[in-house]
Amino acid sequence: MYEFLGKIQDLGLSQAVRGDLGYEWLFPIVETFHVFFLALVFGSIVMVDLRLLGLTSRDSLVSRLSREVLPWTWVAFILAACSGTMLFMSKAQTYFYNREFDLKFLFMFLAGINMMVFHFGIYRKVGSWDSTFPTPAAARVAGAVSLLCWSLVIVFGRWIGFTT
Repeated sequence: MYEFLGKIQDLGLSQAVRGDLGYEWLFPIVETFHVFFLALVFGSIVMVDLRLLGLTSRDSLVSRLSREVLPWTWVAFILAACSGTMLFMSKAQTYFYNREFDLKFLFMFLAGINMMVFHFGIYRKVGSWDSTFPTPAAARVAGAVSLLCWSLVIVFGRWIGFTT
């Protein structure tokens, strides 16, 4: 695996992002875009999660808020994944064996599982509780777990910069 990661690091794009080809400015630009897109992901998810918890947007239907916000979440997530992949490629051997990197992806995975359980579970009956307060306990739990997981994605993602 280490050799495979080395081959990734040796790609021209990886070298350019790392600054080896005279593009010292490229890594900070890609990182800035990554942080910006992650902020959009987190911000849009927080809007829905806080509504599920009954803390904000009480005048909005959960289904309407989700329909309006979540497409932006997915676009931002794809762009964050692309920019994050470029950052990873620049130091693949270092990042792959980094504990904080692993924890970031663990909590992203758990957030994804939480989202799937929510959407294939309680959200399937959103029509019966769309405007009720409080939302069903399962929806509140999903919102709280989502907030926790995405907050930890950010914490561990930021921590990576201090451990590599």
